[in-house]
Amino acid sequence: MTELVLFDYFRSSASYRVRIGLNLKGVAWRRIDVSLLDGDQRSEANLRRNPQGFVPTLEVDGRPISQSLAILDWLDRTHPEPAFLPADAFARAAAQARALLIACDIHPLNNLRVLGYLKRTLGQDDDARDAWYRHWVREGFTALERMAGDGPYLGGPAPDLSDICLVPQMYNARRFALDLDPFPRLVAIDAALQEIDAFSAAHPDRVAQGS
Repeated sequence: MTELVLFDYFRSSASYRVRIGLNLKGVAWRRIDVSLLDGDQRSEANLRRNPQGFVPTLEVDGRPISQSLAILDWLDRTHPEPAFLPADAFARAAAQARALLIACDIHPLNNLRVLGYLKRTLGQDDDARDAWYRHWVREGFTALERMAGDGPYLGGPAPDLSDICLVPQMYNARRFALDLDPFPRLVAIDAALQEIDAFSAAHPDRVAQGS
């Protein structure tokens, strides 16, 4: 049997995506905590498995895969059901566009190392840091709200890759007190996704309680 080990931090958005993906595929996996607050990501052991010094890393029988979207692609290719992307070429492109809006345009501007740089190196206080965070999420969510269909999910009748990316970003938007009133479709979709065990079991609070 293939052994899957996720090197994970409970509040990492990218790790949260992978936990959802693993749960949706129904595969057996175990997690090893890599504390970003304690600097474990910069340890020699973590750098050997993830040269960027990031999380998540999924080890497959000891072979590491880094970057959440690469991990999710591996999962989708090795465990085809349920599919993270539709077969139709245009629907597939639309799902990828929504996912990449979150994973490539919103998230990189707002992850821990960027927020730390703003505060420690550029001397921004907490209010300025949080305003930065909310600005980029608001800008991305404004576009994503327009891209959302009738649901119940971003992927339509079944969750897709963009839904896997949405839920962690909604969690962080609430942590940083973003006003979500302008985004009723995203709020409704997030609520519907939280009713699915694979999503709710991956929630940071559930992971922290199980650590």
